[in-house]
Amino acid sequence: MRDEEEEEEEELNQKAVLEQVFGHSSDDEDDNDDEMFDSDSDCDIAYKLEQVFGPSSDEDDGSGDRSDSDSDYDNFYNLDKTYNCEWECISEVKGLWMLRNFLSISQQSRLLSSIESEKWFTEPSINQAMRFGFKNLPYWAISLSFSIRHCSSFSKYQLPPNLMQREPIFDQMITNVYQPGEGICPHIDLLRFEDAIAIVSLESSCVMHFTTETQRVPVLLTPGSLILMFGDARYVWKHEINRKPGFQMWNGELLNQSKRTSITLRKLSPSPSS
Repeated sequence: MRDEEEEEEEELNQKAVLEQVFGHSSDDEDDNDDEMFDSDSDCDIAYKLEQVFGPSSDEDDGSGDRSDSDSDYDNFYNLDKTYNCEWECISEVKGLWMLRNFLSISQQSRLLSSIESEKWFTEPSINQAMRFGFKNLPYWAISLSFSIRHCSSFSKYQLPPNLMQREPIFDQMITNVYQPGEGICPHIDLLRFEDAIAIVSLESSCVMHFTTETQRVPVLLTPGSLILMFGDARYVWKHEINRKPGFQMWNGELLNQSKRTSITLRKLSPSPSS
């Protein structure tokens, strides 16, 4: 019982700090409350997030396992580091970028624990959770959004300028859990969402195919990776994941398939009347 009370108190403290960073949340549906940042500098924001997720370690190279104890729990997204902000441009698909080491192993574990604590997927029949409105996003989804913006500033490629400027950067989230054999059919995301869509992959690796009527480009999504779809990649190319037996191939080898979790972040387009 005491552990549950301590966990609840810790979560409330985390949300309180994030409100200082990203603005106060409200249960009222007021579009004017959707601003993401106040006048704090990046250093102030990083400091406040450090209060939530703990100080980052200068000795961590992001490549190995780290202890999950509270005493050495690093800053969740290493906001003061740039080693994990090395973007890849998928040249075959215009407007598609990848950050392969977006999250370290320890960060992935923390994020999965946060998702599990939401208790969205307690029933086998439930495999998707959606949240609309910036104020309704979980604190960890807000932190992901901030980290994507942070890493975008370190790209040697010309990433979407509106991704750096729009407020909030994302205000809609989908979390999906896929069991072996489950995937997504070829599709283009609805036009009700703005340009620049982010997908974070966790657990099982998989191959996502980007297709047009004449082209088919495979992209390997590894645990902890991030992809950004902008322009043609978002509006022209369909994307799909076929995880039926025998379809998940990479470099001539069959990929082992286990449970996969993905987080998709998008920004709703303003209504015509707004």
